[in-house]
Amino acid sequence: MGFDTKILPMSADFTDLTKANAEFVQQFVPEGLSGRAVRGLAIVTCMDSRIAPLAIVGMKPGDAKILRNAGARVTEDVLRTLVLATHLLGVTRVLVMPHTDCRMASGSEPEIHKAIFDASGVDTRSIEIRTVTDQRAALELDLTRISTYPLLPKDVKIVGGFYDVNTGKLDLI
Repeated sequence: MGFDTKILPMSADFTDLTKANAEFVQQFVPEGLSGRAVRGLAIVTCMDSRIAPLAIVGMKPGDAKILRNAGARVTEDVLRTLVLATHLLGVTRVLVMPHTDCRMASGSEPEIHKAIFDASGVDTRSIEIRTVTDQRAALELDLTRISTYPLLPKDVKIVGGFYDVNTGKLDLI
């Protein structure tokens, strides 16, 4: 399968990625994974690059489904993805894992919109950023969203936990 380069021209900004991928391909060994979550887990976590979700819980590729967004929030898209994961991809357990030192917990919605505007001149007030002032309350709300969502199996197991980016510790609640 190829892409029409007239539509998607290659940018010099991405040459490091294509070089790294060429090296990856040289050492790649297919593991024969099916796309199902072998260990039955889905992890909802933040997009923060300090978080290595599989390593944190002692798993490897193929063991779990990873869903990431700003702040590890249970959004409509997360619920949609969990419906697919639980009904088609072997997920029976869900871990919602926000973290310490999260930008989404460092300011109010208007403050984050202002910071984006100040940094780029783009007015983002038409989208909900989903900042939180109380991460535990937000986590409890998100766990409730999953546990009461009518399209998810009633027997799906749900847990929340905070990941500490400074110590690596995951505290389940």
